[in-house]
Amino acid sequence: MAASAGLVAGTSFEERALLAQAPNPAGAAASSKAARAMPCGKIKDVTISRLICGGNLISGFAHSRDLIYVSQLLEHYFTDEKVMETFDLVGAEGVNTAILRYDSHTLRILNTYWHDRGGELQWIAQVKPTERDLFTDIDHAVDNGATGVYIQGGVGDEFVKKGRVELLGKALEHIQENEVIGGIGAHRLEVVVECEKAGIKPDFYMKTLNSKSYWSAGPAVEHDNVWARTPEETIEFMKTVECPWIAFKVLGAGAIHPKEGFRYAFENGADFICVGMFDFQVAEDADIARALLAQDLGRARTWRA
Repeated sequence: MAASAGLVAGTSFEERALLAQAPNPAGAAASSKAARAMPCGKIKDVTISRLICGGNLISGFAHSRDLIYVSQLLEHYFTDEKVMETFDLVGAEGVNTAILRYDSHTLRILNTYWHDRGGELQWIAQVKPTERDLFTDIDHAVDNGATGVYIQGGVGDEFVKKGRVELLGKALEHIQENEVIGGIGAHRLEVVVECEKAGIKPDFYMKTLNSKSYWSAGPAVEHDNVWARTPEETIEFMKTVECPWIAFKVLGAGAIHPKEGFRYAFENGADFICVGMFDFQVAEDADIARALLAQDLGRARTWRA
């Protein structure tokens, strides 16, 4: 047993992931034990774990730089049963919320998870309204059990680029009229800046944040996993923003170790982090988040949730 423990301790993050695929991985035991506590905050009247389960992996999509097979690999790995196992592990670690895109695949998975397995994860739905149809996906997400809805970051970027920030305000107002928490997503800081200027009042922002301390972040060439081009400017501006902030892309699509990425996000003002996790990463990620949140992080931005 001591030898086995030493072997695991000395392996890399990737090697531990492979070892977890052996019979009786450590994660399997976690799903059967009582849920552990995870620090939480509140967005309006909704209690949300500060570590949130992300949905790109489960939806079969990943920012894979120039590796063209990765999304297809995820689709094969995350069978329905594997998604359920992952949700069970997440819940066992005290994570009570998942952010998942609104689509037919997600609805099918959630219907099985909630109704057939008695799952309790809350769903914040990512929707992609268009200029012609702002409301349909919002209504469908709410009708299918979403606790909250937010406008996807690419949509936020595009509306602001076109000078149509008012569309974000109209979509947000419709979300809030449905009595669920409503948010605005952004890869570019300009989205948050323009919303604040326009007096738009989301219940939360979904805004990218990572240190860009990895090769594919540039500066010569930026690959598709960056989405945090101005971290320093984001940190400074978000100090002035009063509503809660959910940070995403905190690991640069797997390029930054969670010990570094989680600390950077929480120290620099994020109230929550949304992280895509394989089943074999859940327990380690949760332990890292708990340990960090038990410390005095010396935040310049006070907790907004």
